[in-house]
Amino acid sequence: MPSIENSGFPLVFRVADDPAAVPARPSGPPEGVISLRTEVRAFEGMQKEAVVTLDSGARWRMVSDEGPYLNGTDLAPFPLAFFAAGMQFSFISQLLQGARAQSIGLEGVALAQDNFYTMEGSFLRGDAVGGALPTRLEVILESDADPEVIRRLVRMTEASSGAQALLRTAMTNVFTLTHNGEACTVEGVEASASARQDEPLFVGITPDAERPAAVGLISKVSEAETVHGVEGGAGSSLQAEQKRTLHVHGDAVAGQGMAMETDIRLFKPIGSSFRFRCDEVSALGGDESAPPPLAYTAAGVGFCYMTQLGRYAHILGKELGGYSLVQDMSFRFAGEIGAGTLEVTADPVDTHVFLHTSESDDLARDFIRTGARTCFLHAAMGGSHRSEIGVSLNGAELAV
Repeated sequence: MPSIENSGFPLVFRVADDPAAVPARPSGPPEGVISLRTEVRAFEGMQKEAVVTLDSGARWRMVSDEGPYLNGTDLAPFPLAFFAAGMQFSFISQLLQGARAQSIGLEGVALAQDNFYTMEGSFLRGDAVGGALPTRLEVILESDADPEVIRRLVRMTEASSGAQALLRTAMTNVFTLTHNGEACTVEGVEASASARQDEPLFVGITPDAERPAAVGLISKVSEAETVHGVEGGAGSSLQAEQKRTLHVHGDAVAGQGMAMETDIRLFKPIGSSFRFRCDEVSALGGDESAPPPLAYTAAGVGFCYMTQLGRYAHILGKELGGYSLVQDMSFRFAGEIGAGTLEVTADPVDTHVFLHTSESDDLARDFIRTGARTCFLHAAMGGSHRSEIGVSLNGAELAV
């Protein structure tokens, strides 16, 4: 099975254009809709590879890993780090776009964000369930604009952020299963109405030679110590019985143009810190020098679901010969950014899972149900978890 170690590639890069290798995507989205297709496959251990395809056809390849708490090699960011980074980048992007459209001067933009997730129950009894708590977000701004103008800008930013839309309103995501090449119905999850997709092939996934600056777009800032016998220590997340809260922290800043970066740290369980760099698509004023916000967001969801499949297989002592997924995600925009009325809603996430095992179809179905129930991000999207947002303007608290 492939691994991060033997791929020889950076942790993230823009994929070279190869029309023969570009996966089929949904037909071009209507005006006011942004769609992303994410393909994810398992590497060795807890490692995973994703390719996110944008509406434009641009593709970004990323890899994820887990830390000592899941006996991972810790060579790449954990799945929740991708989602946390995407949340921050989505917020900053909408904030910058709104300020530009409304001629609001922003001299400094930073975010401090805390994400919390829960896991409780037994994987062996079949009652393990993931959950989420509201995100805490502190928006730190420097501006000469009137406080009421900033208030309205922040409110519109929350309303128009795609990542915020995923958490703001409860939705029922949909799934399909292909087991050993055969479609299987899965009771207990909402079935996808879209046609079954071909299994992702991951061919022609090589860096774009015209964009050689991929090294450093994702990098490790500090490494977690491997400790045993403590809360959140090595192997702790592989226990069959779970009752714990996860805590992910991120500190993000806006750079030049639409460039952004954030440092994401896993406090609970004990994990490493990774730095992500981001840039917007050209249509939104970016240089496309790094993945856009929603690419990180979408990859995080796919990676997180895949981790649950690998974790469940480990706990059951079952061998998955191979597993992958195709995930479709779309966002619908309405209103005018210049008028301060832009809003976004998210469609249910559509996930097609492909398993290759020597096990029965019934056990394969159980993997899909357990993955949907224990994935932190699918659990978060299944409830209403509006972010708790605070604003600091020129060093003073501003109520929003």
